[in-house]
Amino acid sequence: MFVTNNTTAAPVGRFAPTPSGRMHLGNVFAALIAWLSVRSRGGSLVLRMEDLDTQRTSDEYAQTLREDLTWLGLDWDWETPPQSRRSEVYDRYFSILEEKGLLYPCYCTRSQLHSVNAPHLSDGTYVYAGTCRDLTSTQRAAFSRAPSWRVRVPDREWVVDDLLQGTYRENLVTDCGDFVVRRADGVYVYQLAVTVDDGEAGVTEVVRGMDLLSSAPRQMYLQSLFGFPHPQYGHVPMLLAPDGRRLSKRDKDLDLGQLRLRMRPEALLGALAHAAKLTDTAQPISARELASLFSWDRLSREAIYLQGEDLL
Repeated sequence: MFVTNNTTAAPVGRFAPTPSGRMHLGNVFAALIAWLSVRSRGGSLVLRMEDLDTQRTSDEYAQTLREDLTWLGLDWDWETPPQSRRSEVYDRYFSILEEKGLLYPCYCTRSQLHSVNAPHLSDGTYVYAGTCRDLTSTQRAAFSRAPSWRVRVPDREWVVDDLLQGTYRENLVTDCGDFVVRRADGVYVYQLAVTVDDGEAGVTEVVRGMDLLSSAPRQMYLQSLFGFPHPQYGHVPMLLAPDGRRLSKRDKDLDLGQLRLRMRPEALLGALAHAAKLTDTAQPISARELASLFSWDRLSREAIYLQGEDLL
């Protein structure tokens, strides 16, 4: 089930964390802005656990995430089934791509994809060259390993009118290439799963980190194939340590387990809001109070470096 993207209706947002560890401050910031954006306009929020990688995720981490969000005052209206339990749903959408003749098996290895001879963009991201796109049945039969599955992309430009970053353009042929929708081990990848999950939940607004902006055109393409309306996107700046490092669960940078030992949620939200230029001071403030002050026009568009005063 999904709803049309009616701009006059109350928005439906979502927060979709990966339950692979304690949320760090960057995760909290993305959750906060997603929550503020919909709550400030009387909208609703969907919670979804993105646990496709079952080797790194757990139900225990998922429960801790729920408890941390509740501690922060970031409530949600309903929770959808986790991705690990939706393989049969993804199968149906995979079949849609198959029926459209858009899928083909890919036998390329990771080393081949990242080879210095493979096409890459200036930032080092590889562009798939279509190596396996037109293999004959005889050529495919020569491989002994299981293939991943790629979807063919059209030679057209996709335009994202982002709430914070403005206009972002990408041609999937030149900037991405045919991309994987199912891995060789049968696990569906992020691009397909998130498109289906958002579409079926009726999500009209996707707020997440700036590092995922380049994935929006791929999801828009899949949305068009599946018959889902395009949501409004808002990609928030990354929170960086003073030395420029991205915050990481692996490094235990400012995770909520540490933060909850020494501060109240209002103090944490006040420091975050001030760092993002949503407020003029770092005074403690509740999520509900902050929602009444929220404006996308005030939010910082650039990466946010956390200084001593932000860390309390």
